[in-house]
Amino acid sequence: MTEIIETHLYIDGAACRASDGGTYEIHNPARPSELVGHAAAGTADDVDRAVRAAHSAFPAWAALSYAERADILRKVAAALTEDTAAVEARARIFTREHGKILRETHLEISRLGERFVQSADYAERLAQDEIIRATRNDTIVTRQPRGVAALVVPWNWPLAILGAKLPQALMAGNTVVVKPSANSALAPTLSLHRIAELLPLGVVNIVTGSASRIGDALIGHPLVRFVNFTGSVDVGRHVMKVAAENITPVTLELGGNDAGLVLSDADLSPQTFENLYRAAFMSTGQICYALKRLYVHRSRFDELVDGLRAVVDAQVVGDGLLPETTMGPMNNARQLRTVTGMIDEARARGANVLELGQVPDTELYAQGHFQRPALVIGADPALSVVREEQFGPVLPILSFDSEDEAVAMANDDQFGLASSVWSTDTGRAIALARRIEAGYSFINAHGPSANDGLAPFGGFKKSGIGRNFGYEGVTQFQGFHAIAGASGLLA
Repeated sequence: MTEIIETHLYIDGAACRASDGGTYEIHNPARPSELVGHAAAGTADDVDRAVRAAHSAFPAWAALSYAERADILRKVAAALTEDTAAVEARARIFTREHGKILRETHLEISRLGERFVQSADYAERLAQDEIIRATRNDTIVTRQPRGVAALVVPWNWPLAILGAKLPQALMAGNTVVVKPSANSALAPTLSLHRIAELLPLGVVNIVTGSASRIGDALIGHPLVRFVNFTGSVDVGRHVMKVAAENITPVTLELGGNDAGLVLSDADLSPQTFENLYRAAFMSTGQICYALKRLYVHRSRFDELVDGLRAVVDAQVVGDGLLPETTMGPMNNARQLRTVTGMIDEARARGANVLELGQVPDTELYAQGHFQRPALVIGADPALSVVREEQFGPVLPILSFDSEDEAVAMANDDQFGLASSVWSTDTGRAIALARRIEAGYSFINAHGPSANDGLAPFGGFKKSGIGRNFGYEGVTQFQGFHAIAGASGLLA
């Protein structure tokens, strides 16, 4: 019999049930009738207790030196992976509740630990103040933590994205309340419990439940001093409105409709096609900075379509726990309907839609939230599959004749998260990337498998505000503090 998991809140150093005892069910998207577990359904009272615990823990945590906090973060990183049996158990739970293949789940778990180490490595740099000596004043420019940070984590890559927020907030000197997505809360909550147990009481608190029930209570709490949110544009807009009541600053990583430009001199080798496949279809395409629009020079269009089609068609769609599976189901029925609606619209308007991939278990496919990977060849730029973020396993491919045309098409979009340029001429590729309206651009690569987390990541336009990752991802959780005195004070 498959194990049923139950997870709890974690407030002020202790696991606990929701104040009203409420829970909710999480089911396997590959087998929607299979119950994976129950997560605590937190209340506004639970949020208040969690925020107040974090607020009480803040002075002592902020008083530690960067070096002291770095030592603790490194111990957390080691603890996350030292028990291989526990890691494997969490990985299998996560694949069951989320749907992604087991290999990608292990990648997420390892990324979480790596990002604790990366944040700890900034300790010495963070400890350096800037000194300004001038005619009137000598000034020390330093930074200080903001206080309680609310971290809101999405369902698509919750462990990896947690690694873009939590260690940075802690390294900066903040205490936190984390709200995982209700759609994939079990394994992330188990990982968070392990982290919280290694920190002083109240430094890390976890409240699970629906955003409609506890989201505003967290974002709008008067003791929350910073909000870091990853999710959709519509919810991000709401987060800004709620946070504005208390003038609470926010970092928002929102949607993306990433363009990739394949130039006439691109290396279209077998490895390139594998890289393009991962860029677009990793995690069943449910990645904010997946490759979502592919523009190809007309002279290479047919060659690219043929090569990419072969790779995509070789993928095996099924249960993410099975070793032969290379693409799992989509996480939820709502997102599946969005993607299938785009595919249906494209086909109805005469587009050449290729639904590819191998389906060894057709009965399972019919039951679960599955969608075979699809290519929309020569897509009309007006189609929703081009104009909107798909967040699923479908990729429109369009042609261009000039680099100016390619840049114009890439920039003709409401988003500006990431982009990529594919060319054997590095200088040409970088020059073109500089013209694209995006917060992060890749050369001959795209997406999470190509991101080392060492540079600031975020977007322009409706892709959000602020940055995660890198040194700047830590300093987002701090405010500047200038200390000035008459010239000669610091002699």
